[in-house]
Amino acid sequence: METTDEEYNNKLLKNVLFLKEKTKKIWSNNRNFLIVVVIPILCLSAYYLLLASKQYESEAHFVVRSDGQNAMPATGLSQMMGALGSSGGSQSEGVSVNDYLQSHDVVAKIKSQVDLVSMFRRPEADIIARLWFSNPTPETLLKYYLKHVRVKYETETGITNIKVRMFRPEDAYLLAHMLLKLGEDRVNEMNRRRYDSAVGVAKNQLQQAEDKITEIQIAITHFRRGDQDLDPKVTGETQIKLVSQLTAQLSQARAQLDSMKQTISPDSPQYIAQARQVEALEAVVNKQRNIMTSGQKAMVGGLGSYEELRIKQEFAAKRYESAAASFVKANETAVRQKLFIIHVVEPNMPVKSTYPKPLITIAGTMLVLMIVYAIGWLIVAGTREHAA
Repeated sequence: METTDEEYNNKLLKNVLFLKEKTKKIWSNNRNFLIVVVIPILCLSAYYLLLASKQYESEAHFVVRSDGQNAMPATGLSQMMGALGSSGGSQSEGVSVNDYLQSHDVVAKIKSQVDLVSMFRRPEADIIARLWFSNPTPETLLKYYLKHVRVKYETETGITNIKVRMFRPEDAYLLAHMLLKLGEDRVNEMNRRRYDSAVGVAKNQLQQAEDKITEIQIAITHFRRGDQDLDPKVTGETQIKLVSQLTAQLSQARAQLDSMKQTISPDSPQYIAQARQVEALEAVVNKQRNIMTSGQKAMVGGLGSYEELRIKQEFAAKRYESAAASFVKANETAVRQKLFIIHVVEPNMPVKSTYPKPLITIAGTMLVLMIVYAIGWLIVAGTREHAA
C-alpha cells in the first residue's frame, strides 16, 4: 500500500512539473501576446461583464429657425436659393447653441439648479464609471459632463442632436429637458441682443427727434407768451395789410389836397381840414411802420425769430417722420429675423439601459489589440531578419 502511494505521488509530481514546464514554455513563447492582447481582454471582460453599471440614454432633437425662413418661394430654383440664403443666418446660431450646450456656462447653470455632482456619483454607479471627486473643479466636472452628454449639430439638416447618458433613467430624462430649456434661453438671449442692436439705434434717433420737437414747441410757447401774440405770422400779415390800406388812403388824401390847391385858397376851412387829414394819416402810417421796423419789439425782428422757430419745427417734424419710419422698419426686420427653437424629438424616458455594450466593446478592443500586436510582431521580426 505504501509503495502505491509513493508511485501516485511521484506521478502527480511529474505531472505538476510537466504542467509547470509547459506553462513556462507557453509563457516564454507567447509572453508578448499574453501581455498585449490576452491580459487586457481578460481585465476588460471582467469589468464589463461583472462590474460595469448600467447607463440609460435620453435623446432629443431640435432645430433653430427664424420667422424669415417660413416665407420662402414655393417651387423651383428660387425655392432652393431662398432656402440656402435663409438657412445661413440660423446655421451660425445653431452652431453657437451647440457650442453653448457644451460649455462651462451650461454646466454652471445646471449645477445651480440641480445637484449635478450627485447625479454623476449615484450609488449604483461603479467605481470606474462614476465621478471620483465629490467636490470637483469646474474643469474636471466639464470633462466628465462631456463624456455623458453629447451635442452634435448636423450641418446638412440644421438639426441639433442631444444624447444624455446617466446611471438612472429619470436623471437622463431630466438633464435632456434642462438642456433643451437652456438652449431656448440662449436663443431668447440672442433675440434680445439682436433686437437691441437692430432697433436700439433707430429707437434712440426717434427719441432724439421727439425731444427736439418738444424743445422747439416749448420755445415757440415761450415766444408767444413773451410777445403776447398767438401767431406773429398772421399778425404781421394783418399789420402789412393795415399799413397798405392806410398808405392808399394817404395817397388819395394827398391827391385831393393837391387838386384843392388849384381851386381853393389855402386859408379856406375845407383846405385846412383836408391838410389836417393828410397829416393825421401820415402820423398813423409812420406809427404803424415804426411798429413793424423800429424799436426792440419791432414786428420784423419778432417775425424773423418766429419764422426761424417754425423752420426748425418743420425740420424736426420731417426728422421725426424719418426716424419713425426707420424705427418701424428696424422693428419689422428684427421681428422677421427673430429666432426660435423647434422641438423635432422630445426627450424620452429610458426604460432599458443601452450602455455599456460589453460584446461590442470587448470585440472592438480585441481587434485593435491584435492589430497592434501584429504590427509590433512584424516590426520585431523584420528587425531580427535585417540584423541576421
